[in-house]
Amino acid sequence: MIKAKGVVKAFGLRPILRGVNLTVDEGEFVALFGPNGAGKTTFLRIVATLSRPTSGHVTIAGLPLPAYADAVRGLLGVVSHHPLLYGDLSAEENLLFYARLYHIRSEFCPRRIEETLRAVGLNRRSSDLVRTFSRGMQQRLAIARAILHDPPILLLDEPYTGLDQDASATLDSVLHDVALHGRTVLMTTHDLARGLALSDRVAILSKGKIAYEAPSASLDHAAFAKTYAQVTGMPGLGGRA
Repeated sequence: MIKAKGVVKAFGLRPILRGVNLTVDEGEFVALFGPNGAGKTTFLRIVATLSRPTSGHVTIAGLPLPAYADAVRGLLGVVSHHPLLYGDLSAEENLLFYARLYHIRSEFCPRRIEETLRAVGLNRRSSDLVRTFSRGMQQRLAIARAILHDPPILLLDEPYTGLDQDASATLDSVLHDVALHGRTVLMTTHDLARGLALSDRVAILSKGKIAYEAPSASLDHAAFAKTYAQVTGMPGLGGRA
């Protein structure tokens, strides 16, 4: 579903990605780790059609980018640490706005919005302004926004940033119960333990390249933290890197 070959991205004379090769199969969840500045968000932005690589090739569901960017966007749901919501609109109004962008037929919108809000546990707050929501609630609504059009691919860019332990646990539940089923998922994260628990496969981006890949089931947290430290030269303490 996601194929990147030899992806290079440079800003001026400064290279960020130096030939990234990564494949995510249909229905697979890959967690992408790496230290700050490694290029994780840059790579995800390229996959999300928000940025173009300097060189290299990316295909999504067999469609090459950037030539088919418009078609690819309809296949994607994107959640980042920025919820991309309007604070002065209610939860329902936010989803109605995005439903129109996703070209969801108007007669289906009310039911789909209600179903999605219920799925993320926000149906009782549907009429409340988003600026009154906690950070965790905004992230749950961001997931509702991302899955509203039922995309086959979900891109998660540091979705746990800024969440406390309880909000992170709630987001885990929402992802497990609502967002992940049957979807192809690529998530960037610093949280080694959470990434291992959620994913089918892990990859480490270091010095602009994929430096390590392995099935998640073959790893325990302690061994992976040690591997992360060796590959990146950075500590992987306390479950976070």
